[in-house]
Amino acid sequence: MSHAMLLDCTLRDGAYLVEKEFGENNIYGIIDGLVKARVDCIEIGFLENGGGRKGKTVFKNSEDAKRVIPKDKQGILFCVLADYSRYSIELLDKHTDDGIDAVRECFFKKERYDAIKYCENIKNLGYKCFVQPVDILGYSDMELIDFIQKVNEIEPYCFSIVDTFGSMFQEDLHRIFEIINHNLVPTCKIGFHSHNNMQLSNALSQEFIRMAYGKREIIVDGTISGMGRGAGNTPTELVAQYMVSKLGYNYDMDAILDIIDEYMDNIKSRCSWGYSTSYFVAGCYSAHVNNVQYLTKKNSIKSKDIRYILNKIDPCQRKRYDYGLLEKTYVEYLKSDINDSEETKYLLKYTDEKDLLLMAPGNSINLEKEEINDYIADKRPVIINVNFIHDEIRPDFLYFSNIKRYKYWKKDERFDEYNKIIISNIKQNAESEKEHIIAFNKLVKCGWNNLDNSMILLLRLVDQLNVKSIAIAGLDGFNYENGDSTNYLSRDMEVSYIRDDFMNVNAEITAMLEDYKKNRKKKVKIEFITKSRFADIFL
Repeated sequence: MSHAMLLDCTLRDGAYLVEKEFGENNIYGIIDGLVKARVDCIEIGFLENGGGRKGKTVFKNSEDAKRVIPKDKQGILFCVLADYSRYSIELLDKHTDDGIDAVRECFFKKERYDAIKYCENIKNLGYKCFVQPVDILGYSDMELIDFIQKVNEIEPYCFSIVDTFGSMFQEDLHRIFEIINHNLVPTCKIGFHSHNNMQLSNALSQEFIRMAYGKREIIVDGTISGMGRGAGNTPTELVAQYMVSKLGYNYDMDAILDIIDEYMDNIKSRCSWGYSTSYFVAGCYSAHVNNVQYLTKKNSIKSKDIRYILNKIDPCQRKRYDYGLLEKTYVEYLKSDINDSEETKYLLKYTDEKDLLLMAPGNSINLEKEEINDYIADKRPVIINVNFIHDEIRPDFLYFSNIKRYKYWKKDERFDEYNKIIISNIKQNAESEKEHIIAFNKLVKCGWNNLDNSMILLLRLVDQLNVKSIAIAGLDGFNYENGDSTNYLSRDMEVSYIRDDFMNVNAEITAMLEDYKKNRKKKVKIEFITKSRFADIFL
């Protein structure tokens, strides 16, 4: 018997990225491809109380799951994952040969002893049972040994090493494997499920196969193209190729490549995953990827800031995600006690009873130059450029509250020529008389993911001044057509959002502008002089 088995969990772990809705044709196609590839185990999705519907990889029980399981399984093990806190084991029906073969029960450390009872029920119903403790690095050696002794009493099919936060190094894997292998009942396989936060998933999976040889039968998890939240998972194709090339396994690599060509490229148009510096930081601190995804949307954030904020949060709390706590920690990190009264007086005097033109870096700045120039010629406004330098229109001030834009434009040879309004989330001390630092904490308002949106912060600052009118150009809103769109006046400023991200940001900016309109102190006239999806708000 082969000592290693390959389990593909694309339809389960990858499902988080598509709200568990792959689409019926994709589900059947991926399963058919994996069967042709002769992988040993296919995880087809989740068990959940409400069950699912066609197109989703969510099932109420084995009978529900039969609709996607082929009549001829060809010796392949079909399994599902049940989350202890999200599935009532009473809903699970008895095993039949034409249904699910195995159930993988996952749970947090605090749930482990109660979850064992679920595992026993799963086995009693005739299924092969996988014990899947979330975040195995969160167990001390003694806790792990004690838990394994409880697991041995039910003799499950497999006990898995789950590197939930992609935090493992090779030494960690060796230590945990040896503890488990030494203490686990010999009839039980050991599994390995890894995340790629530190670009080590494939290497660790190969090392797991090598280190277990002659010691234990094992199961290695992977997903096609590494599909999974954040940095993703061990790519099935890489592990399969290693097992074919070095160990003589007979997986059909052409069938796996066909899955990638026929299904994964299309799925990638709807969502994204893969290594990034931010996910590396999440791995360093064993933090849930949702924490990083939330923080990376902030305009004022740097990778080292994410590292600092995660380090400020309790280790247990950062393994889950509490957006309220993150927001509080983020704002506290950025708040400053700077006294900006003199700078505010300066801006009051400079803009007193004058028309203002606030220019955001949207593509309409390029498309509607004539309208902008006509307005400038007619009104002679005070011009404030938001996070950019224009090649033709010279502003009175450059305004920066986005650290990435600030660092980009600071390298421009024209940067030092201009007066600048800089929010204190970027810097707290002026380096020249041309820099006017304004306190971040008096402009920010919590309650939104994009609470530090640059234009919103600037409008709140302007609300403290005594201006005659406000004109806005370049605040276009995000557009997304056929996966390719120009949203900024320069390609260098584009951001890599997917369609849903753009739609969510547009909706949130709309809500923030409406809140600003409702709560502003001075009801001066506001008009958009370039086309914008937000223009109707101020009509």
